Amino acid sequence: MELFGLSEPVVRMGVFLAIFAAMALLELAAPRLERPEMVGAWRSKRWITNVSMVVLSSVCLRIVFPLAAVGTALWAESRGIGLFNVLDVPVWLAGLIAFIVLDFAIWLEHWASHRFPLLWRIHRMHHADSGFDFTTALRFHPLEIVLSMVWKAVIVILLGAPALAVLIFEIVLNGASMFNHANLRLPKWLDAPLRLVIVTPDMHRVHHSTDRRETNSNYGFNFPFWDRLFGTYVDQPRRGHDGMEIGLEHYRGEETARLGWALALPFRKLDS
Repeated sequence: MELFGLSEPVVRMGVFLAIFAAMALLELAAPRLERPEMVGAWRSKRWITNVSMVVLSSVCLRIVFPLAAVGTALWAESRGIGLFNVLDVPVWLAGLIAFIVLDFAIWLEHWASHRFPLLWRIHRMHHADSGFDFTTALRFHPLEIVLSMVWKAVIVILLGAPALAVLIFEIVLNGASMFNHANLRLPKWLDAPLRLVIVTPDMHRVHHSTDRRETNSNYGFNFPFWDRLFGTYVDQPRRGHDGMEIGLEHYRGEETARLGWALALPFRKLDS
């Protein structure tokens, strides 16, 4: 599939690199928190692990699920499978609905990852990052990335989602995730109205608190509506952003920044 005359991988990589660079510069210019985990050598180790994780996940995904979400949409379209491939719905409307439904599906997947022990065993590696910056958005175990893609593919097939809408959703999701994980200081006058329509860094940072009530909140990546609708929205951390602990209470050392340790975490016993 092409967009603006460029192939899908080229478009996605170009947007990813542009957002990566922008977030890195913005964090340097206006950091929200300055802690040992977010500066110096510890940050460098975290960055190496987090970036390595997205590379490994991409390779695993290409091997296990080569079609990915956009390929699945093209496959379903070629066979006339799915709701929008059967109904006579304008492409723009089908794309808009598909985007919203996919966003809810990702919210639901995230919620389930905290509620079911087997899924939490895998997802907790993301939360074990004791720092919080835009590279945390890349820190998902390859197992979780593959499972997430299977879930998205099911939704895409059932909807018969337009391939272009799926591509746009994937790009927006990736960019929004890096933005809302950013160690970025937004003024209150901007954060307050912004979080009515998108998930902001201060809103999502609450989700990375070691406080279990706060960890089980603010599951959104793109839209903040779902958390408010289903009662999982928490406005601010109990101890404030400067006082909150980030990560998992059972894993607090620099070991959390090691790639081998992170990859092995799903296979360790669950802590209470």
